[in-house]
Amino acid sequence: MPALFSLEMLYRIPAVIIALVFHEYAHARVADHLGDPTPRYHNRLTLNPINHIDPIGMLMLWIFRFGWAKPVPINPMNFRGDRRRGIILVSLAGPLTNIVLAFIFVIILRWQLLFFPNDNLSFMIHIIVFFNLIIAVFNLIPVPPLDGSKVLAGLLPHRYDYVFAQLEQYGFIILILLIFTGFLRTVLIPAVEFLRILMISIVFSI
Repeated sequence: MPALFSLEMLYRIPAVIIALVFHEYAHARVADHLGDPTPRYHNRLTLNPINHIDPIGMLMLWIFRFGWAKPVPINPMNFRGDRRRGIILVSLAGPLTNIVLAFIFVIILRWQLLFFPNDNLSFMIHIIVFFNLIIAVFNLIPVPPLDGSKVLAGLLPHRYDYVFAQLEQYGFIILILLIFTGFLRTVLIPAVEFLRILMISIVFSI
């Protein structure tokens, strides 16, 4: 494990905060847009980190690259239109926001390298890109309670609803097993690196 006060660990702090806060804010904003006032009642329509950050989850993400924020409470019964579609849109909002943020920071990196070259600043931007991508990819895994499971449940026929309801009570155990067996790292890191390299290739070739 890297030293807790290394430069890399220091730069992880803004990276983790940015990635988690925008992820949860996106969930809240889309749910509110679809007619559900629940996130508004719980003060989640804000970019204030205090409203979104779970201290233990943030600490875990900062040190081990695996953590969580406070889940955004929603009530699909309030959604206008198709509720399953609403759940899919709300669930995708967080990961997609992280991917967009990563792309924006790759653009910032290019301009920073052109007009204000600084190794430390470039390093911090790389870390922000990495954490946004790892949170996006991790949350798209179709294991409860991650966003990917809600997207998959919304896409599958209704007859599978019971299966997902039963699976949800074992979701955390499954995630722990996937993490400690190294399976997640085997899948996550290559996916994150692919997206990172793809974004850099696109932005730096323009």
